[in-house]
Order: sequence, then C-alpha cells, then structure tokens
Amino acid sequence: MPVRPDPLAARDPAPRDFAQLQSWLEREHVAEVECLVPELSGVARGKILPRRRFAADRGMRLPESILGLNITGNWPAHERMAELISDADNDLHLVPDPSTVRHVPWAAGPTAQVIHDCCFPDGREVDYAPRNVLKRVLRLYEQRGWEPVVAPEVEFYLVARNPDPGQPLRPPPGRSGRAETSRQPYSLDALREFDGLLQDLYAYCEAMRLDADTLIHELGAGQMEINFPHGKALDLADQVYLFKRALREAALRHGLYATFMAKPMSGEPGSAMHLHQSVVDRASRANLFSLPEGSPAPALHHYIGGLQRYLPHALALFAPYVNSYRRLAGEGDAPVNVEWGRDDRSTGIRVPGSDPRNRRVENRVPGADANPYVAMAASLACGYLGLVGRIEALPERDPRAQGLLPAIELPRDLPAALHLLGQAPELEDLLGPRFCAIYKAVKTSEQAEFMQVISAWEREHLLLHV
Repeated sequence: MPVRPDPLAARDPAPRDFAQLQSWLEREHVAEVECLVPELSGVARGKILPRRRFAADRGMRLPESILGLNITGNWPAHERMAELISDADNDLHLVPDPSTVRHVPWAAGPTAQVIHDCCFPDGREVDYAPRNVLKRVLRLYEQRGWEPVVAPEVEFYLVARNPDPGQPLRPPPGRSGRAETSRQPYSLDALREFDGLLQDLYAYCEAMRLDADTLIHELGAGQMEINFPHGKALDLADQVYLFKRALREAALRHGLYATFMAKPMSGEPGSAMHLHQSVVDRASRANLFSLPEGSPAPALHHYIGGLQRYLPHALALFAPYVNSYRRLAGEGDAPVNVEWGRDDRSTGIRVPGSDPRNRRVENRVPGADANPYVAMAASLACGYLGLVGRIEALPERDPRAQGLLPAIELPRDLPAALHLLGQAPELEDLLGPRFCAIYKAVKTSEQAEFMQVISAWEREHLLLHV
C-alpha cells in the first residue's frame, strides 16, 4: 500500500536534526518547549522548559521509574520490579526527536511540543520504553528489506462533564441543548451538534501537522471515529498519541470530556483502534500481499496466520485495562475471536475490499485505550512472525458454516490475557523480554488495585440478598 504524501509536511517540513529544530523554534518565536515522553499507559509525562534552556540542554533527564508506573501513578508491588528497573531510580537521558516538533495551539503563549526518546547514559536505547519497542520491531522489517504501512482508525466518545467518578457517564448535550437518545450511525446532523468543538479540533490538528482525515459518527451516543491516512508506523503512532491530547483539550474548551476508554458507558458500544496494515518491499515499493498479476500472495495468508496464532497471546497489549474487557464481551462489532474474512466486520481480522496495490489486513482487536506504540508494535510483531515462519492462515470464515469450524477465542479478562502473554516466548523476544516483564508487573498491579474497589452493582444486589 503506497504511503500518501503528507500535504501538511509539504507546507511545513519537519526538522531533521537538532540544528533545524533550533531554527524552527526561533522562526516560530517559541518561548517554551513541552518535552514529552510516551510511557507505558500513554500518559504524556515530561517537563516544560524555556526555549533557551532546551537549546542548551539538548534534552532532559527523568527518573527510570516513570516507565514503570501504573495508570494510577503507583509503583507496582511486584517482586521482580527491582531487578527490572533499578531501585536506585537512576536518571534516563531523554533525547528529542526533531521530526516530532509541533505547536501547542491551545497554550497561552507560543509553545512547542517535542517527543523524546529514552536512552541510558551510555547512549543505548531503553528497551522497555514504548516508542523504542515499536522501533525495535520496525528494524526487524527493515533488515529483511520490508516496510510496514499502517492506518489507524480511532474511536472515542464525547461525554458530559462529570467531575464525580462515582456517577455514570452520560451523552453530552449538543448545540440543540439535547443529548442523543437514539442510535445515530454516520449521521451528519449528529456531528453538527458539536460543530464548534470539531472545528477547533481540526484547527488544532492542522497546527500540529496531524493528518486527521475522515471523521464519522459511530453507533454509540456521542461516539465518533477519526481516520488517519496510510503511512509509516512510527509517525502514525506519534500522531495518534498527540491527537488524544488535542481532542481532550478541544473538548474541555467546550465544556465536555473526550474519552478513549474502551467501554465508558453501559449499554453503548465500545471504542476500538482498528489498525490497517500492509507490508511493502523497500526497494520496489511493491505490496507483498499481492502477486504481480494482482491475486493475493502467500504473504497475505502468512501475515493473517501470524495474527491468528499470536493475537490471543498479545491481547493484554491491545486490551490493557480491566475496562477493556467490557468491550470484548461478545456484544456489537467488537471481535471475540481471531477468524478472518473478506470485508467481514464480524471477524477480528478483516481483509477490506481494495485493488491489489492497496491490499491490506485490518486488525479489529485493539481498543482505543491501547497505547498506540505498543499496539502497533504488537500487531506488526504478530504479522512478522507469520511472514518469517510462513504460518498458514486458518480457512476464511464462512457465515454459512458458523459453528462448524473451531474458533480461536480471545481471553475474556486481564489476568487470563497476561497469563497468555507469558506463553509465547517468541513474541516476547521480538518485543523485548524486559519490556514484557515490566508490562505484566504493571498490569498485574492495576488488576490488584481494581479488586480493592467495591462496585455499585455489588452493593445493590449483594448487600441485603446474600
């Protein structure tokens, strides 16, 4: 699948080195720089520096512990954490990636944001930093003369402001003053209810060189989806990471919340991050999934075979929270198996209709709550194992034969998914053993914290009846 030229980059080419980055900051009269570090949960951590300090330091330092925190900001009480990340909490060296510099259009003064890579003091990449995990997988493709091409589709909800976490979320009122009470898939009028917010969002995206493309209204009340054009995996992961910041800010400016929770409201569909993927030859730019005469190539079925075999093992990376599994409960379009089909949205792996040059695979398993770096790395790693191992795909799903072929089901909760992650050493080797060990420790701690909370359902149905 060809990489579409970036029209924004043509107007405002991204800096390629630190000198060009400095020139860009001066030309744009930037006063402050937000130094961002994508950590395990996708939270934007880092520092804000005056531009002159940023220029002098050429980066920053942060303690190692930021890459091992769980979503509540706590350090996992796990026996292995001290050996995985030094309990001395040494400094990491954060190195700016000049190509990621962008404006912060909602800041009060001229401010830029730059994504940083994590390095050890000796210059080695930190193997458990999510952005480096994706780069590690991309290097495996590069060594074979291949290049993945991806296109994420990210679903999200707009919800009414709700500062009390004890109260359920509700659809937001639009410009009519009314909240949605019926299904409005693909409704243009439902989108126009939030016209001012969406105009601000697109303005933010253009100022930030985010190539946010098609926006649609999804099935849920206040649920929408943004599509990104096909391109390079690392750049698209950066864009999704930054888009989440921009959307949340735009929503707050209009008195709403924006959420990427996989299942924010009971009775409404979950939110996914569908990943379209193909692989091209770096020299010829030919799509490996198509033969020269246009028919599907064996590589297509090998890639699907890799996804089918390893997606269950990687599910904790695509569904990272307790809430994620409410989406994967067998309702709606959320997949609960790894069957594949042509233009079949009931399967976890879909091959959309396209011409041979654009033939691709859509992984429909990841939730919108997944870290984009981790989700892309895991999906590409599964496909890579299928390509190099020549893993044959199972037969295509035939709706007429439903129930006759054994389906590979996905784990239904986080503990089961974490257990399966440990049962695929070849996948862990690709992603990095230390990264996977830290990830499991962090997610296990989140599960333990969740189990300490007594839900409203338990109080309602158990208090006086058991």
